[in-house]
Amino acid sequence: MSKAFTRESDAADEDDDLALPALPPGGKNYITPQGYARLRAELLQLLDEERPKVVETVSWAAKNGDRSENGDYLYGKKRLREIDRRIRFLTKRLDIAEVTDPSLHHGSDQIFFGATVTYADAQGHERTITIKGIDEADNQAGEVSWVAPVARALLKAREGDEVSLMTPGGAQTLEVLKVVYPKPRPQ
Repeated sequence: MSKAFTRESDAADEDDDLALPALPPGGKNYITPQGYARLRAELLQLLDEERPKVVETVSWAAKNGDRSENGDYLYGKKRLREIDRRIRFLTKRLDIAEVTDPSLHHGSDQIFFGATVTYADAQGHERTITIKGIDEADNQAGEVSWVAPVARALLKAREGDEVSLMTPGGAQTLEVLKVVYPKPRPQ
C-alpha cells in the first residue's frame, strides 16, 4: 500500500503525554517555585525558539518537491509532533500546578512537601531525601515525588518519630533523624 494512504495515529501521541506518573485521584500537582519556573522556562523555550525553527525548516523542505523521500521534511514533521506533544504536556501540568513554597516551614521539625529528610532504617543505614513534586523529582539527586511510598510514609512525621514503610519484602521501620527546609528568600 502506498504511504500516501496511511496515517500515523495522533492517539499514540496523546498517550505519551502521560510518561510521568499520574496524579493520585483528587490529588493536587504540588510543585516548588523553582520547579514551576523550570517547567515554564522549558515551555517558553519550545514555543519561542525551538518550534519556530523547526516550522521554518519544514516549510523550506516542503518547497523542495517530493515529500515522501525528503529527509528534512520527514524528520522535521516528526520533531514538530514531539515538540507539540511536550508543549501540550507542559501546558496541562502547569495549568493544574499548585505552587507550594517549602521555605514557609523553615525551622519546623514536621515533614511536609519540600522537606529534606534524613532517616535511618532498621539496619542503621541513613538516607537523605527531598520531597518534591511529580514533575520535578530526580531520584539521582536524592529527590522523591511526594506520592512515592517513602514520602507518603514520612509526611507529617516529626524528628525522632518512627514510621512504617510497606515494601514488597514487608513492613520496614524508618526513624526520622533530621528535617530541614530551605531558608526563606529575601523579597
